[in-house]
Formats: sequence, C-alpha cells, structure tokens
Amino acid sequence: MSLRQFLDAIESPERSLVVLDRDAPEPVQRMLEKTFADQPIDVDEVDLVDEGEDVVLIVEDGTVVARSSLRDLQDAILMVNSDLFVTGARQLEDVELPAVLQELDEIPFFLRGYPESHSEKLLLILVSRYIEQTAWEQQSGTLRASFQSLSRIEDEIGTHQVYRRLDDAPVDVHVYGAPGWEPSPQSTITIHAGYEQDFLESWFVVYTPPAGGDEHVALLALEESPNEWTGFWTYRPSLVDEINEYIIRQL
Repeated sequence: MSLRQFLDAIESPERSLVVLDRDAPEPVQRMLEKTFADQPIDVDEVDLVDEGEDVVLIVEDGTVVARSSLRDLQDAILMVNSDLFVTGARQLEDVELPAVLQELDEIPFFLRGYPESHSEKLLLILVSRYIEQTAWEQQSGTLRASFQSLSRIEDEIGTHQVYRRLDDAPVDVHVYGAPGWEPSPQSTITIHAGYEQDFLESWFVVYTPPAGGDEHVALLALEESPNEWTGFWTYRPSLVDEINEYIIRQL
C-alpha cells in the first residue's frame, strides 16, 4: 500500500471554466487557456448580455457551481509565479484562492516544475498555502505536511515563515520528509523522517479540524518522474480522514 491508492481512486468530475463577456486583453485569455492546457478541464469563452464583463464560471452538468472575476484569477495565478511563496513575498494572511479555483477539487492535475514550466506547479503551491492558511485561521486541529526533504522548511524563506507562524498557533503540526531539519527545542512541531517511497515522492498538506469541525481539506500529489507531479485536493471529510489515518499509520 502507498499514498497512490488515493490518487488512483479519484473519479474526476466533468467541470469546465467559462469566461463570460471578456473585456480583458486577448493575452489574458491565452494565459488562462495555457494554465489548464492538457488538464482534464476545458476553458471556453462565451458572450452574453447582462452577465457582467470578465466573469469566470465553473460549470458542472450544466449548472454553475462557482464564479469569480477574471481579475481575481490574474492576481491569484495568472500574473504571478511561485517565487511569491518561496521568498515569503506573499504572507499567509494574504493568500487568496478564488471560488472557481476552490471548486476544482478532486480533479487530477498533471504538473511540471521549473525549468520545464515556470507556472504549472503554482496551482498546487497556492492550494497548499490555502490549506496552511485554513489551519492558521482555525487556530485548532491538526496539520500534516510533507516536503520530500525536511531541509526545505529552513531553506525556503516563505515556507520557514509559514511554519514559524503555525508553530506559534495552537495547531498540532506534523512534518514529513527525508532527514535534514530539526525544530528548535521550544518548537511544538513534530517531525517524521524517513527514506521510504511515501516520504520521498509525495507532496501532501492535510488539515483535519477537531471533532465536529467542518473545515476538512487535503492536497495530495505524487512525483511521477523527476519534477513531474500528478495531484488533487479534496474537501470530502471521509476522504480527508482516510488520507490522514493512512499517514498516521504508515509514516
């Protein structure tokens, strides 16, 4: 058994992104289409009357399940790169995950990192920060996050800042990866180090609230080959709990 069992079991819903009455320049539309090129989600453009300009919808089975402005997507993912998060230029409280991106849950994305792509991994990086932000805002519950190598917590300024803030919060934080970093004696972060496949090839951020809470959310991605990932996120409490229980037992 491995974390792959959860990825293999995902049944991708059929959802599409629809841009209504675009007034933004053509390059913005091309950037949006490129962001989701070769992914299991279509990007369409429709002109309607009285729907407002530059509105982006998520449509599933003919029903609108979320809407955001195209400007929100530009600010969140189209006009930025991962350096914002790696360097700490975007603080934890400043993370914004537009509604249309939130509703792309349980869709498996295939993503490449730098230098093959400058932006494909940004979607999962943004969702990871969103989950960390959720834990920090809730000020309770348990957060489990993997880094492949624990040294990344110290090497990446932005990641180090986030986990220092989480360490100061009343959140039970557990981190996973190959050995290479130890928290300070005053830290309440628990490390889990190892060299097995789940430690070295997984990227997960899992938040489980206290009993009775409803803020379950988990991201899981697996490295298919060097710097190439397949991953998804979910808010389904039963699935989040299953992933969380597997991590507790196996890692």
